[in-house]
Amino acid sequence: MVAGLVAITPSGGSVTPLGALVMGLAAGVVCALAVGLTYRGGYDDSLDVLGVHLVGGLVGTLGIGLLATAGAPTGVDGLFYGGGVEQLGRQLVGAAAVFAYAFLVSGAIAWLVDRAMGFRIDEEHEVNGIDLIIHAETAYDLHATAGARTGGSFNPPKSM
Repeated sequence: MVAGLVAITPSGGSVTPLGALVMGLAAGVVCALAVGLTYRGGYDDSLDVLGVHLVGGLVGTLGIGLLATAGAPTGVDGLFYGGGVEQLGRQLVGAAAVFAYAFLVSGAIAWLVDRAMGFRIDEEHEVNGIDLIIHAETAYDLHATAGARTGGSFNPPKSM
């Protein structure tokens, strides 16, 4: 569902409801494949941002060049509505420009953050638990529930 919403965001004013359904279906399939590739590639992509938002956004952006109709508010026809490849070319150039801008600006910000304070904490702190080192507490008290999972004895509190 999220992939479909991401895809329709750039193209909502350019396609018909049928075009939106086609784009949502295409985004669902392509994004599922992209998420699978990130797992196989070993990337740390929390929340599947790359597989859903980057790929879904590209599906929606390029989908304008294919499924746009002059009957929609933007008033331009895509390839499947007789508009030729011109609009698809415009969408490709726009997507490439946004991709390059986002990559360069994000890289510059990452470089500044790395120089100012670094990205990673010490490996020892990471292994011991970031919550304990940074916040002086843990999110989960795994030692308290270990007895129940390992078959250890459980002594409930005595009632009064």
